[in-house]
Amino acid sequence: MDRESLATEYLNRVTENGAKAPELVGRLPESEMLQAFYKGTFLSRPVFLGHAEQVRAFGDVSNVLGALNSLPDKLFGGDFAAFARAAGLTESQVSAAVRGRGTSMTRQARADLYVQDGVFKLLELNIGSSIGGMDNADICRGMLEHPLLARFAADRDLGYVDTLREQVNNVLVECGFEPGDRPVVALTDWPANFENEIAYMRQLCARWAEIGLEAHPCHIGQLEVRDGQVWLDDKPVDIVFRTFAISQILDAPELLDPVLGAADRGEVKIFTPLDTAAYSSKGALAMLSDEENRGVFSSAELESIDRLLPWTRMVRAGRVTLENGESVDLVDYALENRHELVLKPTSLYGNRGVVLGWSPEVTAQEWREQLDSALDAPYVVQRRVRPTAELFPDENGELHPWNVLWGMFSVVNGYGGANARATRAELGDVVMNRAHGIHSGPALYELSEPGA
Repeated sequence: MDRESLATEYLNRVTENGAKAPELVGRLPESEMLQAFYKGTFLSRPVFLGHAEQVRAFGDVSNVLGALNSLPDKLFGGDFAAFARAAGLTESQVSAAVRGRGTSMTRQARADLYVQDGVFKLLELNIGSSIGGMDNADICRGMLEHPLLARFAADRDLGYVDTLREQVNNVLVECGFEPGDRPVVALTDWPANFENEIAYMRQLCARWAEIGLEAHPCHIGQLEVRDGQVWLDDKPVDIVFRTFAISQILDAPELLDPVLGAADRGEVKIFTPLDTAAYSSKGALAMLSDEENRGVFSSAELESIDRLLPWTRMVRAGRVTLENGESVDLVDYALENRHELVLKPTSLYGNRGVVLGWSPEVTAQEWREQLDSALDAPYVVQRRVRPTAELFPDENGELHPWNVLWGMFSVVNGYGGANARATRAELGDVVMNRAHGIHSGPALYELSEPGA
């Protein structure tokens, strides 16, 4: 089966049973950890993936991640600093990324995807320790307490990956620890964010403890380097789990310097290294999309890039090639086709700085001004992707369309599960954030090919 047929069958069962959103989400709003992060805004059902869809989509994601990992060597002769600059990082960010570089690109990533005309399309890749949504298995378990979904999942052999366990495994494997080891982890935010995030961080540490990982929440200013170790109060720290982004450290880089020095000396591990900022930059996606670079990728990588990645270019003066092979002036083309394009900063997080060319609030003059400001700055222009709406039952059991942003996780062991974030389709194609009433939910997928 596929995504649509699974959803249709489940919704038919929901309608026949008169099930409504409050009962379908069950006790999820009572979870302290989930409430701290999601604020009670849960979708009323999971999204679904057929076996073949899951294999193909994650295969494409894996190929794109592999192509990204190869960019410093294939395009820059191994010069990571040159790669980071080309990806749109500032000089201070480049210095931090080079100093904090890992031995290889982390496998912990989340691909943010829309379904357009039955095909997954990549909006961005979030790579590293600061990605959200890896607690989605807890939402899965909560929803599966309802007998209607539990029966449907059993009938259709649907399951999920425990992404939180995979996250713990990622930490251990990529930091060089063995199963059964008990490293002490400092779950570390930046001071400016700490008070807003501490409630969730405490709950996350408690969940990790259930899986076998000892972790303690803190901000970077609470860590002390002395006696050949990093300390949090009286606890020696083995791993600094970084939840802050590279853009946050620039206001006070001296806070991070001692920990980076300790990592350089092998006194502590950082999960994940700061080099993830370059790999997850939308400027790196532009390198994959650029026709001039096609010769360095394998045929499998090119097939996945072509299928998954919308046309993406750094905002630079000059000519570019469109998907049909036509050569155009980038600025002229962007001005004439704003309703089909979006401007995105290469490295900001949380949808900051994104300008939707089709938004009714963005006039032609404002688009021109935004494009002028983005020229030769760390921005990309990307082809618009139109999400396919899916139906979800409301508090009265009535079905309403929502635009769904899929999050597909990559982990050390491969496919790490998926989650969904959505806004009501009546709002139009808007940025997915809390201001637009974003709701979150899990994904269930066919564990095997039906009939196999």
